[in-house]
Amino acid sequence: MAIVDLLKGLTFVFTGLRLLASKGIRPFVIVPLLINIAVFSIAVWLSTNQLEIWMNRILPSWLSFLEWILWPVFAIIFFFIIFYSFSIIANLISAPFNAILSERVENKLKGLPVPKFQGYKSLPSLIFRTFKSETTKLLYMAKWFILLLLITFIPGLNIISPIAWIILGAWLIAIEYVDYPMGNHELFFKDEIHALKKNKFLALGFGWGIAILTTIPFINFIAMPVGVSGATALWVKNLSKR
Repeated sequence: MAIVDLLKGLTFVFTGLRLLASKGIRPFVIVPLLINIAVFSIAVWLSTNQLEIWMNRILPSWLSFLEWILWPVFAIIFFFIIFYSFSIIANLISAPFNAILSERVENKLKGLPVPKFQGYKSLPSLIFRTFKSETTKLLYMAKWFILLLLITFIPGLNIISPIAWIILGAWLIAIEYVDYPMGNHELFFKDEIHALKKNKFLALGFGWGIAILTTIPFINFIAMPVGVSGATALWVKNLSKR
């Protein structure tokens, strides 16, 4: 059942991709897409030009003989931190626009009734709502980041750190994107955590799919609108029905 749910969660990434090209949805993709292109262009530059510099600073010279072992571990952690940090930045900037995109997608999928679209004049209230939600999520994320950073630097335990970072990344990505459709129904962080825990393998499958998109140069430009559309489909077809 877990494997089936993981694969099913992954399919919502493709659903999100297909929805972006749908009639009536495309105009609402433009602003989030432009924001994502700008933010991830910087992330790609950092990840390709700064990894070796950071590795030389982190890895003491007396441990250079272990470089062949430690390099893959630190590379995974580095890429995770860079791309996930920039995902957070991109989502913070484009959160109000993503909420509107999610609303349009849900209307197309005939989900639960959503308040009538007010146009971009509704942005001030959306900005306040999404800022409050993003702050709550950031505090939650910080707690887990600190725990995993400790595990990463504890000998013995740090063997599991790459796997733990991958699982955490998928979970946090699912939380990030499900926030948009659920927020449109005035369901916020506690409600999201509750819904996702009941569907944890669906959430992890979806989160891993989006995480993979964010690490592929140029493809990662569309990761955010795909995530919003896919999470909205996940909400309509599964989370809102349980």
